[in-house]
Amino acid sequence: MQFVRYTDGTAPTWGVKDSSTIHALSGVPEGEPTLGEISNRTYRSRVTTLVESDTLTQVGADEVSLLAPVPRPGKIVCCGLNYRDHADEQDEEIPDQPMLFGKAPTAVTNPGDPIVHPDPDKEEVDYEVELGVVIGERGKDLTESEAYEHVAGYTVVNDVSGRTAQNADGQFYRGKSYDTFAPMGPTLVAGADFDPNSVDVELRVDGEVRQASSTDQFIFDVGELVAYISQSMTLRAGDVISTGTPGGVGIFRDPVEVLEPGQTTAAEIEGIGSLTNPVVDDAHLDRS
Repeated sequence: MQFVRYTDGTAPTWGVKDSSTIHALSGVPEGEPTLGEISNRTYRSRVTTLVESDTLTQVGADEVSLLAPVPRPGKIVCCGLNYRDHADEQDEEIPDQPMLFGKAPTAVTNPGDPIVHPDPDKEEVDYEVELGVVIGERGKDLTESEAYEHVAGYTVVNDVSGRTAQNADGQFYRGKSYDTFAPMGPTLVAGADFDPNSVDVELRVDGEVRQASSTDQFIFDVGELVAYISQSMTLRAGDVISTGTPGGVGIFRDPVEVLEPGQTTAAEIEGIGSLTNPVVDDAHLDRS
């Protein structure tokens, strides 16, 4: 089931996307869902019945603007080097445990909104298509089997990276956290029909395929990753785990192919959709 957060120019609201139609969840008796309710199969079953019976108000998907499913995560926890093909392109050994780093929640931006390049003359801006895991229920010290019960759903994250800052600092946080460097969406997929550990992932720049792989290349699958993170920190509803990127990132291409203003990225994951964002220069940044 594809949940979407969207706006028609008024307040953001939740719906369920079915092909080109969105069914407004404001009409569900309980009102709009929490992430905890989205993670609950009983709630999803009731919503399925309402959608199939055409009970809910409908709107065309092309008549609204889709929004990031989690506009301000409590935290964004990222996993580096989690695809075998990405390790290969860096000549790195397969890690024994996940390599974690953070990304500022203020980096999140919506589908269709711009990725703002901070300085085309100095910063090398890279793309990274990643499967995003959205937490729906609080969890600590989870087992791998328990981990999935705490997931609300899955989305696409483009883990945009400032490589110059990253290399200068010797760690990732600043280079990963520029405003607009975490496009997220276009949908939040929930339910057992979606297998997060076996879906195709792809990233295109101006229509050219730069990354193409599958999450079956994961070194640490979703259950392992969520459980591992929960051993160190409490996971709460609205936290996002970005599960790593496959091979083909711009900085490791020969020649290097990083992002420039005027280009457009499309990060796509099978079953979730395509997350498209134009790249603009810093002069276009809304600082309000």
